[in-house]
Amino acid sequence: MTGTVHAIETKLTHDGLVKRYHTAEVEDGLPPGEGTFLAYSFWLVDNFALQGRIDEAHRMFERLVGLANDVGLLAEEYDTVAKRMVGNFPQAFTHVALVHTGMNLMRHEEEMAKATGQPSGSESPEDVAAQAEIDAADAEGNS
Repeated sequence: MTGTVHAIETKLTHDGLVKRYHTAEVEDGLPPGEGTFLAYSFWLVDNFALQGRIDEAHRMFERLVGLANDVGLLAEEYDTVAKRMVGNFPQAFTHVALVHTGMNLMRHEEEMAKATGQPSGSESPEDVAAQAEIDAADAEGNS
């Protein structure tokens, strides 16, 4: 997967977001030029996280979320030159990708918190306090 991600980064990104293909090189019956494909860009975020490139994943995720309009909707594509959404709007596929990627990043953070003994963002303050009491009692019992 690392090689695929590298190829996508070097050959299919424009201004950091992912294109579906090079429209000028493919005869698809459409005029050349389209925006970057937001669902693919969310896919790249997922892969950054899987590769341990968590800071890049978070930066790109925040950038993608920041493209939403005033009521939180996203289109199928984003034109990085004109700085506007293009294509089908709103696009459910893009929103599914957003939710999926957000959940993946959250799961990654929870796994990292668990591995380092830190509370995760999904735990309530009461749960954290209760676990601290259990840990303190265990420590006293072991001394």
